[in-house]
Amino acid sequence: MKFRPLHDRVVVRRLDSEEKTKGGIIIPDSAKEKPQEGEIVAVGNGARDETGKLVPLDVKKGDKVLFGKWSGTEVKIDGQELLIMKESDIMGVIGK
Repeated sequence: MKFRPLHDRVVVRRLDSEEKTKGGIIIPDSAKEKPQEGEIVAVGNGARDETGKLVPLDVKKGDKVLFGKWSGTEVKIDGQELLIMKESDIMGVIGK
């Protein structure tokens, strides 16, 4: 992928949600909610503070993250459906 987000934005690929519940019930595609879990695909250089100093992002490529249900803007890059969002839309990193 030849795309780099600007400033404090990140590109996230949604991770597939479970197709079964814990009780074994299969969830049809029409009833599934979009997953709120994803993997960071690309990150910007960071935001600037009041003095103009570059503040790097806390997340990096490959991190698994949790984000809000309505976070980000859906885009299609190289045939992949991705989300572009600000780092502040990310609630946390999973598995660190």
